[in-house]
Amino acid sequence: MKRITGRYGTEIISLAGGRSNVFLVLSGNNKILVDTGPAFMRKIIIRRLRKLSIRTIDYLVLTHTHFDHAANARAIKDFFNARVIVHASEEEFLRSGDSPVPAGTNLFTGWLTGTFGKLANRVVKYQGCDADITFDQQLNLSEDLRNIQIIHTPGHSAGSVSVIIDNEIALAGDTLFGTYPGSSFPPFADDLKLLFKSWELLLKTGCSVFLPSHGSVRTREQVSRELSKRNHSNSA
Repeated sequence: MKRITGRYGTEIISLAGGRSNVFLVLSGNNKILVDTGPAFMRKIIIRRLRKLSIRTIDYLVLTHTHFDHAANARAIKDFFNARVIVHASEEEFLRSGDSPVPAGTNLFTGWLTGTFGKLANRVVKYQGCDADITFDQQLNLSEDLRNIQIIHTPGHSAGSVSVIIDNEIALAGDTLFGTYPGSSFPPFADDLKLLFKSWELLLKTGCSVFLPSHGSVRTREQVSRELSKRNHSNSA
């Protein structure tokens, strides 16, 4: 399990990496889990949390409600007594376990969702979970967690959010990807204009490290460079 320690001591542990990243954030005595992975990762995530001697989790933050992020929310809530946080626009998706597949952003993924999207929605439905906390634009968790904010970063989905730690590290969900060399651009997104505005918002936080839910870390320079490239191509 990889660990990153921020400049003020906040620790981020990657419980599962690459295909669907799941992060445990330790700040003081507070334990925050960000996303849960797809259903088949349930035992792995629970086993790794227990290996770290985690018996309770204060908050489970869902960056959005797609199956590969939220499928184990109910299990984590039940096993670890976690309070579940999701953006208000996706609360009903979480409750039903039925979150629509996003649109493709290139010819192949566009064909994929257009051809198999409805079938995929049925196949990836998961056990629903009630949210404990919802929000609109920004959420500060508590007085002793003032170093952590959750902000609305739509584009991949309407209710996508990112977790900002010490204005240094962003857990960005699917607002950006790290699966293609040198690229932050996600293969699926519902609204590209909103997505690029969310990139601008992430850069304004001052964060220098961006941890996506898929793939490896992205730097501030990489995200800024790609945003400039995308804005230039859109204005051409």
